[in-house]
Formats: sequence, C-alpha cells, structure tokens
Amino acid sequence: MNTAHDESTSLDTLVEELRRGEETWAAMSLSARRDLLTVLSGAVQEHAREWVDVACAIKRLDPGSHLAGEEWISGPYALLGGIGALSDTLAALAAGRSPLDGTRLSEAPGDRVAVQVLPHNLFDRLLLNGFRAEVWSEPGVTAEQLRESAGLGQRTPTETGGVGLVLGAGNILSIAPLDTLYELFAHNRVVLLKLNPVTNPLSPVLTKVFARFVELGLVRIVTGGVDLGAAAVAHPGIAHVHITGSVTSHDAIVFGPGEEGRERQARGEARLDKPITSELGGVSPTIVVPGKWSKRDLAFQAEHIVTQKLHNNGYNCIASQVLVLSDDWPQKDEFLLALRGAFAAATARPAYYPGSDDRCRAAVNDHPGTAEQVADGSRVLLTVPADRDIAFTEEYFAPVLAVTALPGQGQEFLDRAAAFVNERLSGTLGANVVAHPRTIRGLGDEFTRFVARLRYGTVAVNAWTGVGYLTARATWGAFPGHTLQDAQSGIGIVHNGLLLGGTERTVVRGPFRPFPRSVLTGRFTLSPRPPWFVTNRTAAVTGSRLTSFAGRPRWAKLPGIFASALRG
Repeated sequence: MNTAHDESTSLDTLVEELRRGEETWAAMSLSARRDLLTVLSGAVQEHAREWVDVACAIKRLDPGSHLAGEEWISGPYALLGGIGALSDTLAALAAGRSPLDGTRLSEAPGDRVAVQVLPHNLFDRLLLNGFRAEVWSEPGVTAEQLRESAGLGQRTPTETGGVGLVLGAGNILSIAPLDTLYELFAHNRVVLLKLNPVTNPLSPVLTKVFARFVELGLVRIVTGGVDLGAAAVAHPGIAHVHITGSVTSHDAIVFGPGEEGRERQARGEARLDKPITSELGGVSPTIVVPGKWSKRDLAFQAEHIVTQKLHNNGYNCIASQVLVLSDDWPQKDEFLLALRGAFAAATARPAYYPGSDDRCRAAVNDHPGTAEQVADGSRVLLTVPADRDIAFTEEYFAPVLAVTALPGQGQEFLDRAAAFVNERLSGTLGANVVAHPRTIRGLGDEFTRFVARLRYGTVAVNAWTGVGYLTARATWGAFPGHTLQDAQSGIGIVHNGLLLGGTERTVVRGPFRPFPRSVLTGRFTLSPRPPWFVTNRTAAVTGSRLTSFAGRPRWAKLPGIFASALRG
C-alpha cells in the first residue's frame, strides 16, 4: 500500500479513507491503542538516525557537529517521551484508575492546583536532577475535577471527533507528529497531517514511523504548497483545524488573506466554518532578577540566555527575543559584556529558515545606529528603550535579541517586569526568569506571586521554557483567553501526556548553577551543563544516548549518558 501522498492524491480520497479509519479508531480498545503506541515507539527508535540525518540536511548542519544534538533532543527524543506518557495514561485508564493516581498534587497561588509532572519517576530524578515542572490548573478548578477529567477523549473512546487537519510547523521536527498524537488521543480525531514545505524531506521518515497508523486509516501524511493547505482547510470533510505557525497564517485561515481578510477580522466575521486551535509563537522575554552573582555565574547565565535565543538559530516559537534587565543592577554592564561575548562566540550555522536574512536586515534597519551585528553580521543584538519598540511586537523569528532595562531592584523590579512583559510584549507562549537562589529566598512568597502574575503558558525559572516543551506530561500552548480576532500565541494546548482538562500553565524550575558548582547555592543538583545548550560540545552524543534510553529505559544505559553529559 502506498502510504505517502502529495498534491496528486485527491483530498476527497484521503478524507474518505480517514472517515473509514475513524470507524476503526472508534472500535479500538484502550489496550489496542496502547499496542499501537508500542509499535510507534519501536518505529521511532528504528528510524531515529535517519530522522536526524534528514533534519541536519534540512538545516544544513554537519551530522557530526555537536549542533546535531538539537535534532536528536527536539526530534525523536521528544516524540518518544510523548509516546511513553500517553502509553502510561492509557494503561491507567484501562485498569480503571485515574492517570493522576500516584502523582503529587499541591496548592498553587490564586486558588489553583499544581500537578507535578517532572520528575515523574526515578529515571527523571537521575537524568534531569534539579529540574522540576508543574502544571497549574485554572483558578477554581479542584484536584477532584482534575482527576475526573484526566484522560480527556480516552475516557469515552467510542465517541470520535471526525477528521482533523494538522498544519505542521517548519522548524522543530517533533511538533507535527506530537500534534498528530494529541489530536488522536486527546480529541479522538483521525488526522490529515500536512507538512510544512520546509520539512517535506522528512515525509518518508514520518511515513515509516507512522506506518501502522496509516495502514489502519488513522493518519494520512501529505506534502504540498499553500494551495493544498487552503483546499484542505476548506474541505467539508475536515471537522477541525490545528496549526502551528505564525499569527499571520492563522488570521489568513480564519478571516481570509489580504485587505479583505483584515477587514473581516476587524468586524469579527470569520470565514472559517469549523473550529481551530493553534500555537503561534510570539515575543518571548527573559527576565533577569538582579542579585549578587559570581563571574562564573555571569558567564554560565550568558550561555543560558544565548541558548534561549540561538537554539535552532532562533527559529523557535519560544526563542527569547527581549532580555529584561534592571537598570539599577550593579552587575548589569558586566553581564552584558559576558552576553555579547557568548552571543558572538556561539558556533556559526546557516540561516536555513526562509526569510531569516531579510528579518535580520529589517531589525538593523528598524534600529539605525543602535543595532550591533556580530558573528560576521549573521546575528543582531539590539539595545532598546523600555517605553516602546518594534521588537516588543514583531516576532523576528531569526537570530535577533533585544535588550532593555527597567528601574528598580527587589520587589519593585518584579512588579515593573511583570507589568512590562504582560502589557508591552506580543504573545503569551512562554517567559523565562533567571534569579539567584539567594535572591529567590530573600523575596519569599513575593517571588511565587510574581511567577503567578506572568500571563504565559509556560514560565521557566532558571531554566529555558524549551524544557517545558520537552516535558511530555506538561502542557504546551498559549496562556488561555485569546480569541480568533486576537489570537496572539494561539488557542488551546498540546502535549499534556496526562490528558488533563482545566489547565492554565506549566511552571518549570531548574538549577541556577550546573554540577559541581551547584553545591555552592544551597540546593545541590547533579545536572551538568544541559545538552540543549548551544555551547555543549557533547550534545550530539548525549542526545542520541538519551533518545535510545527514552525508547527503552535500561539501567545499563545510564553510565554512558552520564559520562557524555559530564564532558559537555
């Protein structure tokens, strides 16, 4: 059976095949669905090396470079984590238990409930020692309501949701398959997956990975251009659309392109006649809380923030774009010196994503006389005033980092920073916060309330929000409340391996210092420089070993992972 499709295959044919597949899906028991996930996991492991080689070719990276570690970790590793989390959820439901049984629940600020999703097991405690993540409920949602909702569509598996269209992303190669799984398992929708043209070369690999799903009529994978995507969106057999991309693409789908579409949007007259969910990126901040740091702290956190910007060369919906400092921090200038050095010294890579060079030039033109071009001009560092700037509203989606400063220290700075990022910056996908543990302890409950005030779908403290993306049981998406007319970072969530309802955000916490210096902060952790850091020289080896472990966890694999990670 031919399992790959392009524009020559009739949409009517594909949708009809998926409709028949929907009947198959409705008849499958939870245990049979879990068996499918086991087959999927095996296929990902079998084709992981091919996946990474194709990803490196797309991004014009040397497969032997440490930068290939990004493709291992944000590709097959991330997908295997999602598969494992869903499999555990199905096992609990099949046994008559809640997926939350055995999971730690606690109070969070503002009448919320926090669900611990990292660490989930002993292996997490060892491999991600010092990292924690919680999913916070919406205010007023109780622990019992979370338990009753956990499982979403898998609580009523015979009630299917029709054929869903997934419009895949063009940057991180696990996004499209993870979105496909979420449609299937959270919403009981079979899936027509249209790949972004940038990622079309991955189609043969994904076709092999999802072969069993394709054979059963549960998934169809297609490649093609804008016209195919528009036709699929408009097809009467498509019940739902999910897009990962830009807010411009979302608005064109909902209201139509061009001036006519903008007029429709202003009037609130959607042209789309079916529901849509979305993950649309935005302008993500990193807030540095002033404190007393050592020179090694300054250097490490400079690498950390450069990673938040330059991972995947800045082509991430969650790439940090605005760095928020305190103008009254005595170490501000010293930190900026370390940041400039790390920003310029990070390994060079091609600008593979369409339009990147144009967006960098636009950033320079937008800031005459103040833009700094580094690394042979391929990266742009901006120093901007805090009152108003185009960098606060325009997602450059390129290696462009803007730096701004606000007055104050301590609680005064937290108040100003929260108001600034909430009110001035476009988008609500994720916010990063960097603060010395001594500073956090000194602020006490005020720091926790500060985190709660940040209106973002993922908030990471001394970690990058990308860790939230990699945490399979965490939720991923914009802060709730956006509308079709003002979608910002999108509507709805994905990942969410526990299949929870009534969620608001994910909060991630990480170590301020890596091992062995972590012992000096009063909170000892074993985590060395993380493998997703752009400065990690063993990232490719560590990433491939983590991927092997994620597919088949074994104690015997841990020493090799630790040995590689410690050399990073």
